[in-house]
Amino acid sequence: MEKVFTRPHALTDVPLHYCPGCPHGIVHRLVAEVIDELGIEGSTIGVAPVGCSVFAYNYFECDMQEAAHGRAPAVATGIKRVHPDKVVFTYQGDGDLAAIGTAETVHAAARGENITTIFINNAIYGMTGGQMAPTTLLGQVTQTTPYGRDQGRNGNPIRVSEMLATLDGPSYIERVTVDTIPHIKAAKKAIKKAFENQIAGKGFSLIEVVSTCPTNWGMSPTEAFDWMRDNMLPHYPLGVYKDIDAKEEK
Repeated sequence: MEKVFTRPHALTDVPLHYCPGCPHGIVHRLVAEVIDELGIEGSTIGVAPVGCSVFAYNYFECDMQEAAHGRAPAVATGIKRVHPDKVVFTYQGDGDLAAIGTAETVHAAARGENITTIFINNAIYGMTGGQMAPTTLLGQVTQTTPYGRDQGRNGNPIRVSEMLATLDGPSYIERVTVDTIPHIKAAKKAIKKAFENQIAGKGFSLIEVVSTCPTNWGMSPTEAFDWMRDNMLPHYPLGVYKDIDAKEEK
């Protein structure tokens, strides 16, 4: 019998540790499919973060490097500068990238480092129990905001893609999600373009994936996607926030 759907070669044959309904597995597969299609498994180096995806190095067949909390862009910068012929990507959550790692993210983008960042935004700290994150929505209940995030006390959530798009360094920034088949296809297309930009030497790219955390949100996977669509997508609209190719075409 002919196989029409199988595991990407760049994805290891290892059970994922993520909670049921967590979209990390979907995004891992998309990254692996892109690595396969571009034929870059042997020349790719991924940088794992601290957070729910701290064990990402177990799931990709390419070389992987663990980074200290928030420092993945700095580690990726060092790897890329020492090995400019390699394809280097970071895989980070919102706590890792947008809290303790804000400086590393902003300055890697500002410098236009020729690396690719996959950013998972689920509006909460997942691994440590569901505390408020920089991306937590106003009014959203978390372990540290039991009455909802308050603007006066906690400030406003950070829109990472919009913030980085104001910088001159990035070449490509897009926000996607993976709640439906069309959105999954669009997310893969964006991830592939980000890797292709790096191969072409165009500089820093970031793909933000608006995601869910059913466990810490206290919802079923289906309920979590519904909540994400109703609450997160209005605040974090999908789309391309910067694309130097589009600018050149104009």
